[in-house]
Amino acid sequence: MGAVVIDGKAIAASVRDDVRRGAADFESRAGRKPGLAVVLVGDDPASHVYVRNKDRAALGAGFAVRTLHRPAQTDQKALLAQVEELNRDPDVDGILVQLPLPGRLDSAAVVRAIDPSKDVDGLHPANVAALWMGEPGLVSCTPAGCMVLLERAGVDLEGAHAVVIGRSLLVGKPLAALLLARHATVTIAHSRSRDLGALCRGADVVVAAVGRAEMVRGDWVRPGAAVIDVGVNRRADGTLVGDVAFAEVAPHAGCITPVPGGVGPMTIAMLLSNTLLAANRRARFEPEF
Repeated sequence: MGAVVIDGKAIAASVRDDVRRGAADFESRAGRKPGLAVVLVGDDPASHVYVRNKDRAALGAGFAVRTLHRPAQTDQKALLAQVEELNRDPDVDGILVQLPLPGRLDSAAVVRAIDPSKDVDGLHPANVAALWMGEPGLVSCTPAGCMVLLERAGVDLEGAHAVVIGRSLLVGKPLAALLLARHATVTIAHSRSRDLGALCRGADVVVAAVGRAEMVRGDWVRPGAAVIDVGVNRRADGTLVGDVAFAEVAPHAGCITPVPGGVGPMTIAMLLSNTLLAANRRARFEPEF
């Protein structure tokens, strides 16, 4: 019969509608809009596009958005001072430092400098620890978006075997923690795992987040499995493909995300959701950390 194609654009739009209503409620109670500050260092074209899209989405959700564009020559001390200023600003609920930073800057130190309660990227060690300990925190946006897609697709995770291909701090590891919290049995695989195909064939859920174009082939996925494709890879002709060979997998998977239009739109939607959550917690409209 073929897989149900999970419409990430439509689901992201639904999340953004919920955030928009939540932001209006926050403004009526707090007397101000939820505040998001984005720090962009340098002139990387891709980063500028990402930041512009985030700004547009946040403004559309009813947030107060502050974009701070610092020159490529900015040094570590100045960047950390900027972050500390935003930490102290009572009108800023979420801080996002656009990565990657210019190579001479210590990205990890910058992430650690962000107030965990404002870390809407969910990358601060305190938020990572909270995730693994099952405590309240802010969760990395892309894996959080993957979980919403699985939920909206009606995938029953309790007792299911999920294989996550990819072990990055941005996606693979936090997604494994989120799946475990939903009582799935989780295998974390990666590009060096032996016989990846055999691992995937035993899975009820396959998540590909390794950055290799169409690595997951049709015979890797058993009939009826849910497939979440996080990868975005550009071919020589400019077209985008995921880490999953969509045309091979879709005919027999239970559900599958496309590339583009699957996981991608969810990342910004979950950034907005995190910012609203941070605002409500800071205003004590939601439980504190």
